[in-house]
Amino acid sequence: MRLVIARCTVDYEGRLRAHLPEATRLVMVKADGCVAIHADGGAYKPLNWMNSPNRLVMDDHTGVWTVRSPKGDVLTITLHEVFSDTAHDLGVDPGLRKDGVEAHLQELLADHPGSIADGLRLVRREFPTDIGPVDLMCRDAHGVAVAIEVKRRGEIDGVEQLTRYLDFLNRDPTLSPVRGVFVAQVIKPQAKVLAADREIDCVEVDYDELRGIESPNLKLF
Repeated sequence: MRLVIARCTVDYEGRLRAHLPEATRLVMVKADGCVAIHADGGAYKPLNWMNSPNRLVMDDHTGVWTVRSPKGDVLTITLHEVFSDTAHDLGVDPGLRKDGVEAHLQELLADHPGSIADGLRLVRREFPTDIGPVDLMCRDAHGVAVAIEVKRRGEIDGVEQLTRYLDFLNRDPTLSPVRGVFVAQVIKPQAKVLAADREIDCVEVDYDELRGIESPNLKLF
């Protein structure tokens, strides 16, 4: 991970335009290619960012960093004065440990993948990648690879996490194309909107139903 603290301006051009005026900020470049700009406030959320995969070009002469996504979005970071520039090798992260309900929900879905979609079959739980394990890797009725992220409560962060996995998995020609399914007991409306934009399916499941208490049909949103 590379961490740069600098006085900078930031411009984004894509489906909309955004501009961050000159100020001192933290620019973070992760090993997976994600670039994020943070202020000293606003909790964990960056002011602007570009997920991987992307192409980052750094011009040391002008101090301009240009990040381009495969969809044509462009994030331009102009460094006016650099105060700190450090790099750290964090190694492979083991990933977030799920709570009891979430872990059990994952187990139930692994035993009954057809509860998510007809014809789905499990390939492996905790499918390993260099950026963390995918909860469930499956194949659909047509043999297409399906990466599934399971949460107790579905929020935007979970969709972003699955997006990173999909970006990484689709670089593997033995798996591509890989489609994504975000599964949770309850999925927030904002997460559904983001998932639809990323072409990720959302499935809400009932924990008690999966344990055999009731058995109405699950809904695909």
